[in-house]
Parts: sequence; structure tokens; C-alpha cells
Amino acid sequence: MAVEYSCCGWDFFIHILVITFLVLFAGLMSGLTLGLMSMSLVDLEVLAKSGSPADRKHALKILPVVQNQHLLLCTLLMCNAGAMEALPIFLDSLVTAWGAILISVTLILLFGEIIPQSVCSRYGLAIGATVAPFVRVLVWICFPIAFPISKLLDLLLGHGHVALFRRAELKTLVNLHGNEAGKGGELTHDETTIIAGALELSEKTAEDAMTHISETFAIDINAKLDRELMNLILEKGHSRIPVYYEQPTNIIGLVLVKNLLTVHPEDETPVKNVTIRRIPRVQETLPLYDILNEFQKGHSHMAVVVRQCKKAEQLSYSNAADNAEKDVKIDIDGEKPLQEKVLKSKRSLQKWKSFPNSANNSYGRSRSRKWTKDIDSDILHIDGNPLPQLPEEEEAIGIITMEDVIEELLQEEIFDETDHHLEDS
Repeated sequence: MAVEYSCCGWDFFIHILVITFLVLFAGLMSGLTLGLMSMSLVDLEVLAKSGSPADRKHALKILPVVQNQHLLLCTLLMCNAGAMEALPIFLDSLVTAWGAILISVTLILLFGEIIPQSVCSRYGLAIGATVAPFVRVLVWICFPIAFPISKLLDLLLGHGHVALFRRAELKTLVNLHGNEAGKGGELTHDETTIIAGALELSEKTAEDAMTHISETFAIDINAKLDRELMNLILEKGHSRIPVYYEQPTNIIGLVLVKNLLTVHPEDETPVKNVTIRRIPRVQETLPLYDILNEFQKGHSHMAVVVRQCKKAEQLSYSNAADNAEKDVKIDIDGEKPLQEKVLKSKRSLQKWKSFPNSANNSYGRSRSRKWTKDIDSDILHIDGNPLPQLPEEEEAIGIITMEDVIEELLQEEIFDETDHHLEDS
């Protein structure tokens, strides 16, 4: 009787150990299913590269395990299902059938689902990194069955689930990380504003940031740099002044104000005698990112915004006047030549435009690419040469500068010393 009692006691003890192991094993598989599968590969890569030292270590351990997500999911669910199905079998030898069902449901619900998933949802990264070697062993054990199922899921649902955000979602995410949102974020208001401006920059075009042509300060190429004009330029406070011919919409170049330091107002030097730089032309629909990339090359920090216009009367007038067309020229010696009635020109603008409209104008151009090969190519030579003009199908609608693009990026106005002076006065 003593031996039989001892054997019954050992059997009872072994059953309790097996039941405990099955409950803990099922809970671990359930918790890992929630903890590991809830972390995307993008989240783990971010933590592995820019997280805290502990998070980097944990993420590097987990990444190889979750690389094949469907295989990992099948392994964890198979192990969890096997543990839960085996639990009532061992309980049935100790209690009645209804008792085994009641106890197994209680143990699985409490210790196999609720508690493990609650813990792993909060500390899933650390727990997943700790048991990563054990999970690898389970993957190899379940591989003959889990691998075909995972391949079928790959074919039906796709192999990778990359959780990348769209621009609008990224903007909302950045705002939630701001300290003004009240969620414990570290980003300041200025940081969130600049990031949001950078995300919106590709959606904005030249028309959104330009200064309308009617509000632009420009000077005539045949004007004289007398004291009155020099005082007006000084009062405006611009670093670059557009130069036009005959009408303000026919902008042909620009003058750097710093180049006028050596000009004496008493000499009344004509504008055409100073250095005039070529001014590029951009379409009104060109994204601001493209304009910013072109400004970075150093050719010019100012451009003319043009719009395509197709008018039948202009086309018919152009066809009728083909034989009478002549290039408008400026005499550098000082006398203005006889103005022609017809000012249209058939020259190609590609010789002096700095903004090509080709598809090669991408965002990935090198920032260090500067115009050091031919500096003289951006100078407008008007000594007996024809002046550049807008083609018939285009019209100038505004001016855009580097400052305009930066203001759209910062989403705030940039005030220089002259602006503050005008405000104070």
C-alpha cells in the first residue's frame, strides 16, 4: 500500500508539473504572438539604428527571428494550440470531465491569455529578445508543417507587410510627438513646424510661393543709376533687382546690388553698362523641391515664374509677322537703337535657361554640384547680342527667390534688417 500510494503521489506530482508547464508554455506562445507580431520590421529597424542602447541590443536579436513573419506566426500558433489541446487530457486523469473543462478554461484564460498578453504588450521587446534562441528552436521543430503553411500565406497575402506612413500620416505623427500635444513628446513647436513644412514642400508649386509680377520691384535696362534710383534701390533693401526691357513683365535678367557699390550716382551710369546676370525661368507648376535643388547649384537665387498661355490671335499674328521679325539689340555705347514694332523672337531659350524641364531634374542630385566650370555663362552679354525674351506661348506672372522657398519650408516670414527697420518706422 505504501508503494502504491507513493506511485500515486508521484503520478499526481508529475501531472501537476506537466499541467503547469503547459499553461506557462501556452501563455508564453500567446504573449509572443502579440508581442513579436505587433512589431513591424520598420519599427525594429528604427530601434536597432536609433534607439536606446538596450533597445538596440534587443532589436538586433529579434530582427532575424521576425524576418519571416508568416513562418513565425504559424510556429507560435501551432505551439499554443498544441499546449491548450493537451491540457484537458492531463486534467482528465485527475478530475472529472466537467472539472477538467472548467479548470483548463480558467487556467488558459487567466494564465495563458490575459496575463501573458498584458505583460508582453508592454515589455514585448525585452521578453522577445530573451526567448529569441528558444523561439528559433521551435521554428526548426515546427518547420516541416509551418513552412508550407507560411508559403501559402505568402502567396495569398504577400510576403512583406511594410508599415510605412504617408505624408499626411507622418505630419500627424510629428504633431503628436510635439511637446504642445501633451503626450510627452520632445519636439518643440519650431521643430514640428519645420518638419511639417518639409513634408508639404513637394506638394507646393512655384505659384504658391512666388511674388506676383505686379508687386515686384524691377528696373528698366535703359534706366540710369542716378541718385534717385540708387536711393530707391537702397530703400527697397533687396539683394537682387530684376531687370526688364520696355515693360515690367519682360524680365531679361537681374542685377546684384553688391555690384553697384562702385557705381557713383553722379556718373548716371546706365543699367545696361553694369553686370547683368541671366535669370532662369520656371513653370508655375514646378514643385518647390525642384526649385530648391536648382537654387543650390549657385546659378541664381531668383527666377521668373512663367505660365503657358495659348491664344489664337497671338499665333496668327506670329505667323503673319514671321518675315518682319528682328532681334532687339542694345548698344552698349549708350544710344538706344530704333525700337522695332515687332519684338517677338524665335531663339531657343535652352541656351540661357538654368531650369531644364526634362525628367532628369530629380531630387537625388548631388548637393555639391556647383557652377565652377564656366562662370561667364551666367552673365548676360548685351553688346550687340539679342536680348532674351519670353516665347509667344508663355507669360511672366511672378518672381520667386530662395527666401520664398525657405519661408515655405519654415512656414514663417523671414524678416531681414530692412524689414524690421520699416516696421519700426
